[in-house]
Amino acid sequence: MPGTHAQRKYDHIRINLEKDVSFPHLTTGLERYHFLHQALPELDLDEVDMSVEVFDKRLQAPILISSMTGGAKEAQRINLNLAEAAEAHGVAMGLGSQRAALEEPEQIPTFQVRRVAPNILLFANLGAVQLNQGYTVDDCLRAVEMVEADALFLHLNPLQEAVQADGDRHWRGLAAKIEAVCRRLPVPVVVKEVGWGVSPQTARLLADAGVAAIDVAGAGGTSWTEVEYHRAGSKRLRRLARAFADWGIPTAVSLRLVRETLPHMTLFASGGLRSGIDIAKCIALGAELGGMAGPFLHAADRGVDAVMEEIAAVKDEIRVAMFAAGAADIQALREPGRLVGTREWEWFK
Repeated sequence: MPGTHAQRKYDHIRINLEKDVSFPHLTTGLERYHFLHQALPELDLDEVDMSVEVFDKRLQAPILISSMTGGAKEAQRINLNLAEAAEAHGVAMGLGSQRAALEEPEQIPTFQVRRVAPNILLFANLGAVQLNQGYTVDDCLRAVEMVEADALFLHLNPLQEAVQADGDRHWRGLAAKIEAVCRRLPVPVVVKEVGWGVSPQTARLLADAGVAAIDVAGAGGTSWTEVEYHRAGSKRLRRLARAFADWGIPTAVSLRLVRETLPHMTLFASGGLRSGIDIAKCIALGAELGGMAGPFLHAADRGVDAVMEEIAAVKDEIRVAMFAAGAADIQALREPGRLVGTREWEWFK
């Protein structure tokens, strides 16, 4: 019925802002990695170069404001706040799923942010499973064109759909349809999870399909089964959602496994990242961008100045982490020996 998608999006915003929807026990795994401190870094703090180039756009720092929302009135204010801050700081931004805008055109303005962010690396977004529900390459192109995006996220959320009363159950044959989109869409296609991680097997399927990049979006941050627990309309559905509260591949584990499986694939890392140090660790582990959602959503609810301050703080943390690790630029941050895991750390101690 009309408004169904808008209500769902509003529910998601409200629940994320008002409820504790973190994984009860599972962590990102990033706490198991540490930079080796360099007491004599042999560089000046102001010399540290955090810039990266992704899809022919130069970013001031390897920060992605991860896909969050759209398709509801409240989402328009949040997206504009995020985009204006992203423009000022030269970082990337992903939009929430645009299914609502394709099916309810009155929702299109809630996604349109180019008027305040003409230069950012901007990702359109659709659920990959919609390709099994009649969506075509032309629909993907419409999603890209309606927001003037530089690339398209196709998100994977089978677990979230499985615990929803009205979730999409048909996931067979999707890899071939993703491949068709990759072949025909004139912009890069990035496939992302939404918070349970990407396995090596899935990564190979996606590489074979021709994706331009993968966002591993691992476990340890927002648990969307916890979000759906708060939306569930029956005791049985609440039980089902809660049973999977700690399901998933931690972000650090997923990132390492996929990087080992696909040494040359462009990777983004998200899922539970909460600081610039977390982003720096992900870059050292092989990601091109580190994505954050929760901290930016809470900031955007307060206003654009709060988002500006949050991005500035994250950039400061990345810069100081690189400086104290002796890395003058992103390439140096990835050099062997900069970041050590728990076993090596215990050995040093």
